[in-house]
Amino acid sequence: MTRMELEELIFNTYGVRADYPFKDDFVTGVFRHGGGKWFAIAMRIYERRLGHVCDGEVDVVNFKCAPEVIESVVGAEPGIYPAYHMNKLHWLTVALPECDPDTLLWLLGISYDLTRGKAKCRKK
Repeated sequence: MTRMELEELIFNTYGVRADYPFKDDFVTGVFRHGGGKWFAIAMRIYERRLGHVCDGEVDVVNFKCAPEVIESVVGAEPGIYPAYHMNKLHWLTVALPECDPDTLLWLLGISYDLTRGKAKCRKK
């Protein structure tokens, strides 16, 4: 999957476009719920950060997941790594060109749901 395909998928699924909150960085895009909470962050990193021996760069996306999901997919599924630049207990990194699109969609849904926030109870 390409970065453009990822952005289209997120827009078509959740109606959200990336914003670019980091000064002078128009590559790192954050996808947020209406309340501002992140459910995904897409960026371009050096492949070495994922343990590869190449000097190239790769487009990745970080998703929030339950620790047991992270344990079961990191290293077992192609393109899924411990989180880059995030809490490794609650986030993972997906290398877009390596990951199966169905797996990516599944992880996106988990991240979206985990970060959605709780519905507020109304008092009667």
